Amino acid sequence: PPPPRVQHERLHVKHRGHEAMHAEMVLILIATLVVAQIVLVQWKQRHHRSYNLVTLLQMWVVPLYFTIKLYWWRFLSMWGMFSVITSYVVFRATRKPLSCRTPRMVYKWFLLIYKLSYAVGVIGYLVIMFTMFGFNVFFRIKAEDSMDVGVIMLFYGLYYGVMGRDFAEICSDYMASTIGYYNMGGMPSRSLTDDICAVCGQKILVDVDEEGIIEDTYQLSCNHIFHEFCIRGWCIVGKKQTCPYCNEKVDLKRMMNNPWERTHVLYGQLLDWLRYLVAWQPIIIGIVHGINFTLGLE
Repeated sequence: PPPPRVQHERLHVKHRGHEAMHAEMVLILIATLVVAQIVLVQWKQRHHRSYNLVTLLQMWVVPLYFTIKLYWWRFLSMWGMFSVITSYVVFRATRKPLSCRTPRMVYKWFLLIYKLSYAVGVIGYLVIMFTMFGFNVFFRIKAEDSMDVGVIMLFYGLYYGVMGRDFAEICSDYMASTIGYYNMGGMPSRSLTDDICAVCGQKILVDVDEEGIIEDTYQLSCNHIFHEFCIRGWCIVGKKQTCPYCNEKVDLKRMMNNPWERTHVLYGQLLDWLRYLVAWQPIIIGIVHGINFTLGLE
């Protein structure tokens, strides 16, 4: 074999111009990210609904592609179960006329998903911290193993948190238009008596011999009264910040009086960031690869 010096020179000749090439690739990556960001922000502002729908579809399908490719059966089985139940719930929510029990079923399912994903995400995060501080040594667990568990739990929590919130928003949009208390112009299209909850359409105060829902009530700043569960589902799970009846803005800070619920709002913002990461990042990276390939940059 040739001496090391000759080998080294050959390597230099072979890779000549690579620094410039790498600089070009980095520039292409940054430019694509900036352009994509501007396009996405503009699209979100101008056509919020179509943006949300496309993002949700990608959130749903992109991980499926990777899981089938990498044989992640555990994720696939959970994804399948979530998809079947959520499809049924969305089907029920989009029926006309709407069954009076549907809004509660929708909120119960998505609230359950929300709480579960929140808990799993928090546990995952704690496991990661636990590993980083080296506590796994006391339990004789390998750092890689506990880190894997933490990352998987954190991903599951955040992923299903996002999916749950987005499907809940679609459902609450449909239900608001079906219950028909306010139309696109923002004015109520049907009058509502004082003793009816505008989210589920059931009576708020029920007599002993009547069938109905017995639950705490909640009054918004616009004086409309709702079942507490209904209005929390509407605001927190369905990401709505207006009164379901008169469309007036809801003061979420006043509504969330205990500090535990405030973390939910932060959690919601974290989910918005993750949505971008899972749905759009793979596509943007794909575009970058495409541009590099077209320009012959390897």
